Amino acid sequence: MVLPNQTSVIGQAKAIEAQAMLNQVYGLQKSNFYRYSKYSGSLEELGFEQELTVEEGGQAVYKIEIVESSNNSFLARATSVSDLDGDGSFNTWEIDQKKVLTEVVKE
Repeated sequence: MVLPNQTSVIGQAKAIEAQAMLNQVYGLQKSNFYRYSKYSGSLEELGFEQELTVEEGGQAVYKIEIVESSNNSFLARATSVSDLDGDGSFNTWEIDQKKVLTEVVKE
């Protein structure tokens, strides 16, 4: 029996995790901006708690980080901690202060 390759479907389902976490960071950044008139460079300062990744014995497939922050802008990134389809690239998503969510590296 031959089974169809489900890698892309699995990758799309896991990408929902990245999108949800980045949207959470966006909301926290907006609150921080309204409070302090600047975006934060620290997830901890925002109150964002990264779940343990699968590499650390947890459930999260993506690692979240703030790449850039200033008074006027921020860029947050979610990078997969595992190569879901074995092609050597790690699925990566980014979100900015305009809530533009972009898949930077496709899986």
